[in-house]
Amino acid sequence: MLINKDSPFILIVDDNPTNLSVLSETLGAAGFRFRVAMDGESALALVERNSPELILLDVEMPGIDGFEACRRLKANPVTKSIPIIFTTALADIESKTKGFSLGAVDYIPKPFDQAEVLARLRVHLQLRRLTESLEKQVSDRTAALQKAQVQLVQQEKLSGLGEMVSGIGHELNNPINFIANNLQPLREHIAEVAEIINLYQQEYPIPSPQLKEAIEDLDLEFVLEDMAKILDSFTLGAERIKNISNSLRTFSRSDSETKVLADLHECLDSTLTILQHRLKGNADRLQIQIIKSYGSLPSVLCYPGQMNQVFMNILANAIDAFDEAMNQGKLGDRVPKIKITTQINSDKQIVIQIADNGIGISESIQQRLFEPMFTTKPVGKGTGLGLAIAEQIVVEKHNGKLTVESQFGQGTTFTIKIPMIETT
Repeated sequence: MLINKDSPFILIVDDNPTNLSVLSETLGAAGFRFRVAMDGESALALVERNSPELILLDVEMPGIDGFEACRRLKANPVTKSIPIIFTTALADIESKTKGFSLGAVDYIPKPFDQAEVLARLRVHLQLRRLTESLEKQVSDRTAALQKAQVQLVQQEKLSGLGEMVSGIGHELNNPINFIANNLQPLREHIAEVAEIINLYQQEYPIPSPQLKEAIEDLDLEFVLEDMAKILDSFTLGAERIKNISNSLRTFSRSDSETKVLADLHECLDSTLTILQHRLKGNADRLQIQIIKSYGSLPSVLCYPGQMNQVFMNILANAIDAFDEAMNQGKLGDRVPKIKITTQINSDKQIVIQIADNGIGISESIQQRLFEPMFTTKPVGKGTGLGLAIAEQIVVEKHNGKLTVESQFGQGTTFTIKIPMIETT
């Protein structure tokens, strides 16, 4: 029979040339691909080079016998799933029990019956394929459930955070507008009152002793000058609160079913404004310096509310890392810095890099950063979904890419790339 290159690949291990001949003839006639080994050492070497789908393994061999070869194969994560069928003349219960305890799936007694050999081979090959299929289905279903969980958490976070921040912004907006809109009329009124006082002083240069004493106690000249300075401070404060209110509304903007044009620099700035209180220095560490290196970016079609969440997760993680490093005494006298760089690369992609000069992330943790439920924070301090959600937003919602590069002890850089869609 012609052997198909896609037919199952079997390894036959036996030190008896007659047994090898019988099994080779049987498998060849049935269309199986096969290799042969005459001892345990050769078998292990062959398996390492070319993994078979099933192994027919003799028990009694010189050197490494079948039991030891089986034990080594099952101890290796790469080969432990390969079905092993022992071929032996040993029929005692103790030998069979030992073989099964080591991980063998079946026994074929010697001398061989060709029909029995083929029947057992086909059954166990089918069982292996069914097992692999089931494992894949379980893996796919687990991945789908994790993805659904991430999406649900993302939606809940966006909805809850958006409503809260939007509500705060709205509540701030009305009173601050009232204050801001009345500052200029108040300034004019004070100027007019000051002018009236000046006129009184000109027309009545000699006040009564009681009025003179009141003017000296009040220090009228200083008060008139200081009121103007106080009004200037009110104006600056009102403008700052108004900017914070605008940033809150920008950050919490609700995304529609379709992408909208947005200024990513505005999104970054609104996120930084919300995190401003965490960037300030405290008793444990210096203020975190923000270095902006913004390039010239066009408005981009995106989901701005979701992109804000990506920026928030990455920036908040950097701040958390600085705090943790300081608490552990690892930051030393280093001034904490976060640099945000934006540009358009040669592939017409928007590139946003958020880099810190912290203590970095180990290679083992880098490989798991975007896994759902993975977190390095203590219990109760994080869900492990922040970066998983961020990656899903960038990759699935914006057809982009989110990567991390880190050198332990020197800092971490997150890079976001999303396609630039030119608009007219």
